[in-house]
Amino acid sequence: MNVKILVTGGVGFIGSHVVELLLEQGHEVVVFDKLVEQVHGDGGPQFLADGVEFIQADMMDRAKLAGALRGVEQVVHLAAEVGVGQSMYEIHRYVQANTGGTALLLDILANEPHKVSKLVVASSMSIYGEGSYRCEEHGLQAPRLRTEAQLKSRSWELQCTLCGQRLVPVPTAETKPLYPTSVYAISKMDQELLCLSVGPAYGVDVTAVRYFNAYGPRQALSNPYTGVAAISSGRLLNGLPPLVDEDGLQMRDFIHVTDVARATVAALTAPKARGKAINVGMGDPISIREVATLLAETLGVDIEPEITGQFRSGDIRHCWADPTAARDLLGFEPTYRFRDQGVKDLVEWVRVQTAIDRQSDAIKELQRRGLSV
Repeated sequence: MNVKILVTGGVGFIGSHVVELLLEQGHEVVVFDKLVEQVHGDGGPQFLADGVEFIQADMMDRAKLAGALRGVEQVVHLAAEVGVGQSMYEIHRYVQANTGGTALLLDILANEPHKVSKLVVASSMSIYGEGSYRCEEHGLQAPRLRTEAQLKSRSWELQCTLCGQRLVPVPTAETKPLYPTSVYAISKMDQELLCLSVGPAYGVDVTAVRYFNAYGPRQALSNPYTGVAAISSGRLLNGLPPLVDEDGLQMRDFIHVTDVARATVAALTAPKARGKAINVGMGDPISIREVATLLAETLGVDIEPEITGQFRSGDIRHCWADPTAARDLLGFEPTYRFRDQGVKDLVEWVRVQTAIDRQSDAIKELQRRGLSV
């Protein structure tokens, strides 16, 4: 059945792919996007699909947002300020946009007439803080952040607080306690919890999709607070080495944007996903150092990553998804593996882009504020 769907943040990296998939399925789509210059530049929307109604406005504009919801039956809520480091000093901006914008969306659904019956909200793996770990003696653990003293000693791995043994990272399931470690992560947790609590109270079915490290075509290469694959690609395009914190062996879960879009759209109609928060990741961990090396090799440039030995406030060591729930509740299986077709697809797009490297400036700003050591 074809329905009218509102996609907030629908011109963005993930949103534009979601919109195109919805259009392919025959749905009527309304796109609501502020077009933040840091992400989109100043040239207007680059990835706005034909055949959609486009509303350029801030999520805090009640009249525009209420207007966008008229006649809408489903909502995919992707609009958010993105960037862990920047969120730690632009606190009001991130909380207002992410927490405040979501609260306003829900306030309209609670207090004004509408037809919305389904809401999918984009959450983030950042809300977990550290991933899950196992101690050989004491079993599964959900540790907090490493201490600053430990990080300053360049001892990177986590240890069991009971016996001191090194913890072994394991896949992170949705049942892990949430320990967000940045303003961005807290605001994403706010978005998820607000939707999951308020929506059902007003007859709106809600599913939260917890994105892991999305990458692929259309990611902003010149935004120093975007994903690490895009930032490293931008550096390499400019003949510069990717800057990798700690020892580069920290593990993450990279999932291709088209897979992210498929999982998001699947959440709109999956009956088992109602009221659930679901990981959207590969479940295939890869180190940041290997990501940078693969990008250089695939681009055909002889540039090694620069291992800085530095760390940022709130940084975690390892986190990757347990993809079981996505498979069982959404019927979702990812198709792109970063080490294989994924990096090739990203590089094919990167080759024809122009990137302005701003990572060094971003690092200097974090260091000036004592957020990077």
